[in-house]
Amino acid sequence: MKPAAQVVFVAVVVALAAAAGAEAATCDATQLAPCAGAIIGNAAPTAACCSRMKEQQPCLCTYARDPNLQRYVNSPNGKKALAACKVPVPSC
Repeated sequence: MKPAAQVVFVAVVVALAAAAGAEAATCDATQLAPCAGAIIGNAAPTAACCSRMKEQQPCLCTYARDPNLQRYVNSPNGKKALAACKVPVPSC
């Protein structure tokens, strides 16, 4: 394969990988159900909660803008759970 063709091939692979990564996170707030005790109740977040928060991290701004969900994302307990799971608090 010629060097120019290799560069084009790599660029296409990178673009496809980026597109696949964008589709990997499906925004579904119900996926954060394992975090209910931490966000609503003040319990420590579980490993399952942290795993789901990390998966849903790309969606947190969407949740923060949703009138039905923003009180959970922006609540003190929500921010504590994010910090405990080492997920940055979204700045949207």
